[in-house]
Amino acid sequence: MLRVQNLLGVKGREVWSIEADAPVLSAIQIMADKHVGALPVVRGDELVGIISERDYARKVVLLGRSSAETAVWEIMTSPVVTVSLDKTVHDCMHMVTERRIRHLPVVEKNRLVGIVSIGDLVRAVIEEQQQTIDHLEKFITG
Repeated sequence: MLRVQNLLGVKGREVWSIEADAPVLSAIQIMADKHVGALPVVRGDELVGIISERDYARKVVLLGRSSAETAVWEIMTSPVVTVSLDKTVHDCMHMVTERRIRHLPVVEKNRLVGIVSIGDLVRAVIEEQQQTIDHLEKFITG
């Protein structure tokens, strides 16, 4: 069964984050530049939340707040739901579906080591299912 560790081995462990006291505008700029939909929020080395495009739309844009004057900590989602490297992709799919979230920071020994998105999880499940289909077809056709 595919685990988060395997997924990050293929995807990579590069993670961009933002400090909690930074302006929301900086977070949005990083997300746009890096083509990501969410950023883990840190205070030093501590993971304290996550900010997503959804947080921005609902808590800044719709409320008429200023992106330059609002701090990330004011709109971030906290506490953040995290997973460890040994969790299965299916466990993660259950978590994102149940909690209606799209990003899972990966934490090992209290350290942020990666992030997986719902897109990463769906892609992994599809690949795993395709491998199963291929094996079954080979078995059936000899």
